[in-house]
Amino acid sequence: KIGMDPIELRLKNAAKEGTIAPYGPKLGPIGMIETLEAAKSHPHYSAPLGPNQARGVASGFWFNIGGETSSSITINEDGTVGLTLGTPDIGGSRASMAMMASEELGVPMELIKPIIGDTNSLGFNFLTGGSRATFSTGTTVVESTREAIEELKKRAALLWEVSLDQVEWFEGHARLISGDEPKTMSLAQIAKQAGKTGGPIMANCSMNVTGAGPSLGTHIVDVAVDEETGQVSIIRYTAIQDAGKAIHPAYVEGQMQGGAVQGIGWALNEEYIYNEKGELENTGFLDYRIPVCSDVPMIDTVIVEVPNPNHPYGVRGVGETPIIPPLAAISNAVSRATNKRFDELPLSPPKVLAKLMHG
Repeated sequence: KIGMDPIELRLKNAAKEGTIAPYGPKLGPIGMIETLEAAKSHPHYSAPLGPNQARGVASGFWFNIGGETSSSITINEDGTVGLTLGTPDIGGSRASMAMMASEELGVPMELIKPIIGDTNSLGFNFLTGGSRATFSTGTTVVESTREAIEELKKRAALLWEVSLDQVEWFEGHARLISGDEPKTMSLAQIAKQAGKTGGPIMANCSMNVTGAGPSLGTHIVDVAVDEETGQVSIIRYTAIQDAGKAIHPAYVEGQMQGGAVQGIGWALNEEYIYNEKGELENTGFLDYRIPVCSDVPMIDTVIVEVPNPNHPYGVRGVGETPIIPPLAAISNAVSRATNKRFDELPLSPPKVLAKLMHG
């Protein structure tokens, strides 16, 4: 009605660093504006539309959490590194933890062996959810790895018979700072002699991780509406999201795509249907309709990186944010295609057809 581009409207009202969030805290650095700018410049946003098609845009966020988290690291005598984690891997987190430990130690990722510990093998871990695993467990992995590096330096100092302040860690090796000839000792060499320098080398970290910070995203969707049946089809979809720092970009993209598909299902099909007795009638997947591959196109993704200052590598949780924008984006697109305003989900064929027929 006001004749303003949807993204321009959002840019004028976008949350940014210093904005007071509706749930209380003042926001730190966030990527709301960056996701909107990425959406505006994306080829999808200016692509031509076909008959009975329309485009919708929406932004959304998830606040994310940290919480009590524990992990431990063991330097094995064969040069491999054992990593024990307290958060089950439901989205690729083991690979991300291994990558962070690899980066800190300066050794190939293939040498890092992450496992999921049980409740007796680690300190307390809060639930695996809230998009917290890579953020919170990643923080403890980095801290425990740095502690292990200090122990590796101590062991190298003992073997060289020098003071600890004469040893630094560089690219998987202890390095002697002083001396006429440079000396280095690899992680594997130090670990092999651990029995001579004090025994097994390990470290652990248990902490209440704070500062998760929200993750924000902007989605673009093209829909086609069959005016005879009320069927809404997703023609094209692009998800853009601030991940802080994408430790494993392929897994981040997978989280964004999976979340978007969940949101599409919520927007178009998924609902509970009760009879007059209050009994749930669609108790199986035949009647409770979740999306299948034929329902959605390939979900394009754009990762925006505005680092979270409260994580050693700038990580933000990414798993839940992409579920939020599809509902509004699809509703906006269907409203544009039909010139009817929808205020109830899901936009199933009977509901869309009823709106088209009766207003």
